[in-house]
Amino acid sequence: MKLARWTHGDTVAEGFVVGDQVIPFPDGLTVADLLAGGLAAAAEVHERASAGSGMPLADVRLLAPLVPASIRDFVAFEEHVEGVSASVDGKSEVVPEWYQAPTFYFTNPHTVLGPDDVLAPPETERLDFELEVAAVIGGPGGSNLTAEAAGEAIFGYTIMNDWSARDLQSREMKVRLGPAKGKDFGTTLGPWIVTADEFDPFVDEDGFLAIRAEVAVNGERIGHDLVSNMGWPFAELVAYASRNSRVVAGDVLGSGTTGNGGCIAELWGRRGTLDPAPLREGDVVRMTVEGIGVVENRVGVAVAAPELRPARVRSRARERAPQDA
Repeated sequence: MKLARWTHGDTVAEGFVVGDQVIPFPDGLTVADLLAGGLAAAAEVHERASAGSGMPLADVRLLAPLVPASIRDFVAFEEHVEGVSASVDGKSEVVPEWYQAPTFYFTNPHTVLGPDDVLAPPETERLDFELEVAAVIGGPGGSNLTAEAAGEAIFGYTIMNDWSARDLQSREMKVRLGPAKGKDFGTTLGPWIVTADEFDPFVDEDGFLAIRAEVAVNGERIGHDLVSNMGWPFAELVAYASRNSRVVAGDVLGSGTTGNGGCIAELWGRRGTLDPAPLREGDVVRMTVEGIGVVENRVGVAVAAPELRPARVRSRARERAPQDA
């Protein structure tokens, strides 16, 4: 099953993509409703919806396939860490701590882009994409899940592009916190959510999702990889996210950037030069993932933010100065 959201004229609709048709959910149901109900309930809705009428997919404009409850983004590809660390941190390495646990950060669910949306980046000289696959949580979710239970909590998968301003990211991560403004201006999700059962033929003997992923800029392929090159399978990412915490329906968990050119910064780090060039206005980034589809965005005009003053020198006084009577 493929779940999607779209606009047709002034109307926003949610439903299934079946072949070259979109079919709205019955009874006013939404993607959020189906995620909360879980896969078995979604299959029943799909059966009912299939009896209804749809419209050509070509006649609608797809939106991001969900409004995320949260977005966690992992860094699960060793090859990516090895390459990108040189361009962001100035030293190519995979620290021992990376192997101990699947680290992630939270990014902004309020700046999500859909297929064909135009990215309006901040003022940056090193705009980059990140090719990822994201798991979407369904059902009740839970806390301290085992890997087996976490796998059952995965409703489906979508393509994710974690847009990155590498110069901003490099500056703020020197403060040992982040990434923040180097990332939170835009994350692409789409073109739809494909339910987890569709990927059963692609799961290898170790539980990894062995699907092909590639990214091109202006028609030229920059990188390609197998998603099974992750250090941990998705079930273990979800289990770790739930540890002493909670995952719920609508949570999005990104795999982290694939290796072998899954982002430009990896290639900068390996080559020691800005080759390929950073993204510029008008560039079109196209991501293709086996079993999911294609998501494409164009880079728009950079947005100038209000001026920010640097930190002011402070006295570090521990008491206020006495006030005149």
